Amino acid sequence: MAKISFLFALIAAFAIANGSATKEEVGIYELKKGDLSVKFTNWGATIVQVVLPDKYGKLGDIALGYDSVQEYMNDTSYVGSIVGRVANRIAGAQFTLKGVHYKLIPNEGKNMLHGGPIGFSDVVWKVEKYKKDGHAPSIVFAYDSYDGEQGFPGALKVTVAYTLLPGNKLTVTMKAKALNKATPVNLAQHTYWNLGNHNSGDILSEEVQIFASQYTPVDSQLIPTGEFASVKGTPYDFLKSHTVGSRINKLPSGYDINYVLDGAPGKIKKVAVVKDKKSGRVMELLTNQPGVQFYTANFLKDVKGKGGYVYQPHGALCLETQGFPDSVNHPNFPSTIIYPGKEYKHIMLFKFSISS
Repeated sequence: MAKISFLFALIAAFAIANGSATKEEVGIYELKKGDLSVKFTNWGATIVQVVLPDKYGKLGDIALGYDSVQEYMNDTSYVGSIVGRVANRIAGAQFTLKGVHYKLIPNEGKNMLHGGPIGFSDVVWKVEKYKKDGHAPSIVFAYDSYDGEQGFPGALKVTVAYTLLPGNKLTVTMKAKALNKATPVNLAQHTYWNLGNHNSGDILSEEVQIFASQYTPVDSQLIPTGEFASVKGTPYDFLKSHTVGSRINKLPSGYDINYVLDGAPGKIKKVAVVKDKKSGRVMELLTNQPGVQFYTANFLKDVKGKGGYVYQPHGALCLETQGFPDSVNHPNFPSTIIYPGKEYKHIMLFKFSISS
């Protein structure tokens, strides 16, 4: 990956903004603070690399990814990217808002997944700010989503800020403003994590704790039924830390489920703690969102990644904080509708540390 650090890809891409095409160069950007180094690309506002030492002081990259921007452009697994306008699934790729029925563009059978065929993960974002030095190095990506994009109503201004803080912390702040119409907004950060290193094999031995007493059951198409169920007595119970692999064989292909996080709505709360005993690396996640999708890369198969390493199912895990899936079709779920004049704000705080 060092070969592409700070080198701008010789790729000209067109970002669609308010119906007009603007040329925006696609590049790789790096932030460093203490022991933590993170690389990004403005294609999909994507996390490309997360490097930090293990308990022996050896540096390793704990985020799955690719060696070139072109490979991110060809990616179909949302590796490291921001997904939206609405993350996760929308049943039948349709919803009704204020008496108007909206038909979206389906891209998973008859349903919509992660914003449609060309969601926020498949567009060029503008680099609005890039501060490499100082107390809190940061980069801000911006995207203007036009009225009718993938079928969604209203123009939307979106920004994603990545900031490194002292003590090996990474914050992700996603904001959106509806400009002229009410619209659903549910952004998610889709990094595939493997604390043992991106090329260390499966994550079945990693220990996970998820601070959620309930989850939202799904049907065969992974669409929520609208119910809330207790995790007690199910393979979904991670209230106490245990390995990913200890109960995964009780599920058809692995974990891919939304958890209802414990804690006050809208307040910063603990989401999960992930530990890798071999490397000693620990990742703690906090958010202000009501849910988190826990996904064990079940559909990642024969994907050629960094250094030619081939990623396979369960080669990583995702913790995608979010509003609940298909909220637009479930009035009993927390609303994901943003009205003009109101701001959507989604905060993620990652804390990385070492455990002996």
